Amino acid sequence: MYIRVKRALDIVISLSAIIALSWLLVLIALVIKLEDGGKVIFKQKRIGIHKREFYIYKFRTMRADTPKDIPTHMLKDPKAYITKAGGFLRRSSLDELPQLFNILKGEMSIVGPRPALYNQYDLIEERDKYGANDITPGLTGWAQINGRDELPISVKAAYDGEYVKRMSIFFDIGIIIKTVFSVFTADGVMEGKNENNTDRGK
Repeated sequence: MYIRVKRALDIVISLSAIIALSWLLVLIALVIKLEDGGKVIFKQKRIGIHKREFYIYKFRTMRADTPKDIPTHMLKDPKAYITKAGGFLRRSSLDELPQLFNILKGEMSIVGPRPALYNQYDLIEERDKYGANDITPGLTGWAQINGRDELPISVKAAYDGEYVKRMSIFFDIGIIIKTVFSVFTADGVMEGKNENNTDRGK
């Protein structure tokens, strides 16, 4: 029953946010374009519900010549690839705003396990143990507010499994509130310094 309510809330919240933040979306797009002239939106193949592949949207935060589909930590010098605007967008998590369109399309939810990279086989396999691949991935999630980039794969998957068991409107609201605090403090973000930092792309 909650799955249907959750989807309805996703549509209302994402559409409302897109309308309310349209000015900010346009402003960020202009800043990115003016900085190096490259594409504004970065698309990356991710794993969705039932392990179906989809393309996640983000504001581009790295140079146009950055290798694709490679986690930030695997680059020789990650910081050298991040643009000036990109550094701010990552710290503030504003680079994630285009995922509101993924949510509106039904590929993502406001709350759920963060979608794994299509080639992140270890995380996908671990999530299978908990049924976490059988729910819609989210913009934020239980693992995100309990360590984010600092968590080992096995621990991250276990948190995702706990979310599957506890999923409810009140649990989701609590996660959203805690996410807001995490964003303001940049809690758990270790750009290019941790082997488990696999959620970032361009």
